[in-house]
Amino acid sequence: MPSAALVHEWLVRWGGSESVLASLSSILPGAPIHTLVHRPDPRVSAAFNGRNVIPTPLSRLPGAGSIYPTMLPLMPEVWRRTRIPDAEFVVSSSHAFCKSVDTGNAVHVCYCHTPPRYIWDLAHEYQPAFVRRMSTPLLRYLRRRDLEAAQRVDHFVANSQFVAARIRRLYDRESRVVYPPVDVERFVRHDRPRTHFLAGGRLVRYKRIDRAIEAANQGALPLVVFGEGPDLIRLRSLAGPTVRFVGACDDPTLLRLIQSAIALVFPGVEDFGILPVETQAAGTPVVALAEGGALETVVDGTTGLLFDQDSVTCLLDAMLASESRGWDAKACRANAERFSRSRFEEEMLEVLRDIGFTGLA
Repeated sequence: MPSAALVHEWLVRWGGSESVLASLSSILPGAPIHTLVHRPDPRVSAAFNGRNVIPTPLSRLPGAGSIYPTMLPLMPEVWRRTRIPDAEFVVSSSHAFCKSVDTGNAVHVCYCHTPPRYIWDLAHEYQPAFVRRMSTPLLRYLRRRDLEAAQRVDHFVANSQFVAARIRRLYDRESRVVYPPVDVERFVRHDRPRTHFLAGGRLVRYKRIDRAIEAANQGALPLVVFGEGPDLIRLRSLAGPTVRFVGACDDPTLLRLIQSAIALVFPGVEDFGILPVETQAAGTPVVALAEGGALETVVDGTTGLLFDQDSVTCLLDAMLASESRGWDAKACRANAERFSRSRFEEEMLEVLRDIGFTGLA
């Protein structure tokens, strides 16, 4: 069987990209994992226990698990100097700069979660604080290095049609779409009273949770906001009497909140968006802005409502409409099952076979 290696941005906290890496590791069980920083939280540690994880020298820095975002200006060069030895195929899981890795003569397949949003589309509002203090020349440098790395990738796989369009626009490259894996089996239906709207996740500005709060304020609608993040203080200051914050939630608590929600409110633009799929898996509809990944994961009028204009008024109208109609929980669940982990692994195996990686299961 040809030799293979995996490359991942960093292994610190569990998220959607780590879920993708777990499936890639299942497909390529003998492949070492090269990563910028290896300071795993308990869930990451358990997921990759026993795997050969090879971090860069940056991982040895004191506090690397917390300061790695400030290493952004160094990442392109560190990855460029990281050589993957003795591999015929390299699969990178990239949302920043790990696609810059030196793959030698290996065939490089990049599973692209997104071109790095903090240097492209959302540079004005999504950059880490460290980058916001940097000069425009640095931003131009990071964009140039990102473009150079993209041209060295042999095959792109995008996590949505939305990301495929961004890859085409920014990199002038075509890509094949394989939706990321969602653990839909963890999110089951339950006949609970529907008591509130739900919004949350990582509380950062681009997710536009403020829109949900303002709509709930105007309509005097019950809204539960879960999660933590740098936008929490500002969001709390906006909240009226019908908005409740519950902080970070473990899986059972989040599942109960989803099962008892009238609808998930999803007012931001995501490249894919795993939370709406998880919500539908539990039989709960989604109210989402008709942009980005929501156009691919929510069936308008069947598993949720998509509102066209990014405004509080349009969001409130959609929330009220979702509250007044009946929803088929089975239809929501069936739609979510299109994004299962087994489906992802089958489709990625097909991608690897198509580019000549033989000997796969």
